Order: sequence, then C-alpha cells, then structure tokens
Amino acid sequence: MSPSILHRPFHRPLSVSFEFFPPKTAEMEDQLWRSVIRLAPMAPTFVSVTYGAGGSTRERTHATVKRIVDETALKPAAHLTCVAATKDEILDVAQSYWEAGVRHLVALRGDPPGGVGTAYTPHPGGYAYAADLVEGLRTRFDFEISVAAYPEMHPHASSPAADLDNLKRKVDAGATRAITQFFFENGTFLRFVEKARAAGISIPIVPGIMPVTNFAQAVRFAGMCGATVPSSMARHFEGLDDDPDTRKLVAATLAAEQCAKLVDHGITDFHFYTLNRADLAYAICHILGLRPQPAEVTA
Repeated sequence: MSPSILHRPFHRPLSVSFEFFPPKTAEMEDQLWRSVIRLAPMAPTFVSVTYGAGGSTRERTHATVKRIVDETALKPAAHLTCVAATKDEILDVAQSYWEAGVRHLVALRGDPPGGVGTAYTPHPGGYAYAADLVEGLRTRFDFEISVAAYPEMHPHASSPAADLDNLKRKVDAGATRAITQFFFENGTFLRFVEKARAAGISIPIVPGIMPVTNFAQAVRFAGMCGATVPSSMARHFEGLDDDPDTRKLVAATLAAEQCAKLVDHGITDFHFYTLNRADLAYAICHILGLRPQPAEVTA
C-alpha cells in the first residue's frame, strides 16, 4: 500500500501554474483579484488568463493581464486564439502584450464563435489553426509559447493519431510547452505522454488539473471536451449536492491524490484550472508540500 499523501515525502521540487478567466462584472473582478493575491505566495511558474472571441472579451483579458504585470511579481501568460480575427489583428494583440511586458502566450485555435459543439470555420484572412498561429507569432516575436494537448483526443480530431500529429505540428512551428486538457485518470495522461515522446515531441507536457466541487458541472465540461469521468468519482460525490463544505474537502483530497500519484511517475509540473477560486488550488498545493513564498502584490 502506498503511503498517504499527507505522509509521502516529495524529493523533487514541484512547480505549479494557475489559470484564471477574465471577469465580466465588478464583483467577479474582485473575486479574481482575491484569488490572484491568495495564490501568488505559492510562487507559480506563470498564471494564464483565458481569452474568447469578441472584442469585449479580448479587452477584459488584456486588462487582467496588464494588471497582473503592473501590480504583482507574477509572470502572466495571455491566451490568444485564431477565432474572429485576421492575422494582422491577432499580431496587433500580440504586439500590445509584448509592449505591456508579457513574454508568454498560450496559443490556441479557440472555440467556434457559435459555441462548443458547433462547426469550426477559420476566419477569412486569419490563422486557420493553432499551428499556424504559433508559426505566425514566431515570425515577429520571441514569446514563450504554450499550446494545448488532449490526452483523450480533441473532440474535432478524426483520430488520436491525427490529434497527436497536430500537436507535433504546433511543436515544429515553435511551441515550447504543452498544457493538457483536464483528465481524471492518470493512466490516460501517462500513455499520452509516452506516445508523444515516441512521436518525437520533446517539449514539457504539463498535466492540467481541475479540482471538482460541482460534480454535475464537471460532467458537462467533460462531455464538451471528451474527457472521461470515472464512476468512482461519482461515488465520492454521491449525496453531497447540498453539502458544499464536504464537497470541497473531497475535491481537494481527490486532486491532491491525483497529483501525488503523478509525482510517483516523475511528473513535477502541474497546471491548475482554478475557475477563479483560490481555496482548492491553495489547499492542494499545501498538501503537496508547497509553502508560501514572499510575493510582491500591491493591491
């Protein structure tokens, strides 16, 4: 029997990063900033801020990233997609990030403007796919560029092999890191990494971890992105619909155990999808042995 994560020594240093999404209201902005302040002492490698189609979303992302640059010592990674913009418009956004002091982008194809589940059509005059976006960025800038990877295959991919070929194209175009879609079964991630290495993909592949407090919501998210939800997870959350405090405890325990088992396989970098909530990510990091470090946050 393996030791409890509360007593298991981790002999190698762990690195973490956190993902946030731009706020839509003043109240959401306050919650986001409280989360940033709470998680900053964990000294993340970077914090990413998501980005959607449409000018207002782009502006909120840029404003959030700019505030992180101006008011903290954190290194932000701004999401950039191919959706609803020409090549020149996308490069102008990238230029604005560069001028703001951002040196890390997450380059993505992006969801179809009609929403998840609708057909994707490249924008006329734009970059068609993430590999094209990475290549375009490389012609103008020296950003660190992270891209997405899908241990269980992108929903629009024709096959796992085709999806892996697409990741290889992104790497060949200049991507420096891959961050995976969330998953709940470690074997799926480990097998994916093994296949990626066999395909000649040598950049870091960072597991994306999503702590689950709302099981029904997690099932919906998983259905949209093709992730498998194990039956054991349903049993863990059974009967807790009206007990949010216990759900948080269960969520932190499950996610920390998932990370600890990945550490046993040599994984030391983790990317947490925070949903703009700091409590679970902070607790998981603490369980894994990370402790607060001095951080310069002025707000």
